[in-house]
Parts: sequence; structure tokens; C-alpha cells
Amino acid sequence: MSKVGIIMGSTSDLPVMQEAIDILAGFDIQTEVDIVSAHRTPDKLFDYGKHAHERGFSVIIAGAGGAAHLPGMIASLSPLPVIGVPVKSRNSIDGWDSVLSILQMPGGVPVATVALDGAKNAGILAAQIIGAHDKCVLDKIIAYKEGLKIKVEEGAKSLKEK
Repeated sequence: MSKVGIIMGSTSDLPVMQEAIDILAGFDIQTEVDIVSAHRTPDKLFDYGKHAHERGFSVIIAGAGGAAHLPGMIASLSPLPVIGVPVKSRNSIDGWDSVLSILQMPGGVPVATVALDGAKNAGILAAQIIGAHDKCVLDKIIAYKEGLKIKVEEGAKSLKEK
């Protein structure tokens, strides 16, 4: 069974990152959630990044606000795909510092970056990565996307009925 590591710089990021946890639970994908601060717990960051693939993770989702070094540092240490979630924090410059810190990675150290506070999409992307090699997860993603389509069609229908 595939497992996704979900890490964040502090507990204040949890309300945003909870959306990734919830969507992955809906796809029956196991998650392990932890606090790993790039600036306050660098030894833990190095250990996590270097050994995540040995712990059964398939993908890592890393959320961070402000300077947002966590996703890029994890990507520099791990052979796994890393999805960065920029978090608009109280010390953020409208979230743009977080977005750019995660988005503007140097060649050779990719971080897939979702929208500001976009943890739900990070969870869906992690599921799609896993679904590329797991038919059960792929089938759940197909059903999820069909549900999105139906919801839009029902909204359009109710609009026309008014």
C-alpha cells in the first residue's frame, strides 16, 4: 500500500494541510503527518528527507509559509516526488513569498507547486501520482473526477430551471 508523507513547518499550518489529509483519506491512501521545520529542526529535516523513501512513502507533500524552505530542502534530499503547498501565514507577504520560495526551484530540484493554501489539490496530485501505478487508486480518481463533472452539470441544470 502506498503512503504519503505530509509535513509542515509548524502546527499553525495544519488547518490548511488538513485538506490534503482529508482528500487522501477519501482515496484510502495512508498518510503520516509530522512537523518538520526547515529552520528550527534542521537535523530532523535532513533525516526525514534522506530516509523517507526507506519508510514506505511514495510522495511527500510539504506545506510551508513565509520563507517556505521546507519543500525545496526536502526535494533536495529525497528521491521522491515532492509537492509544495505555499501557506499564507501571519508573517507572510500576502503569501507571495511562500509561493515564489516553493515555485522558483533551481534546475535539478523540482517541486510540484500548487496554489496558495492549495493542500486539497496537493492531495489529489499525490493520489494521481500513486494512481499511475495503482489501479485501485486510479479508479477512485476517475470516480472523483466524474463526481466533479456531475456536480457542475447539476449546477448548470438548476441554473436553467430558475
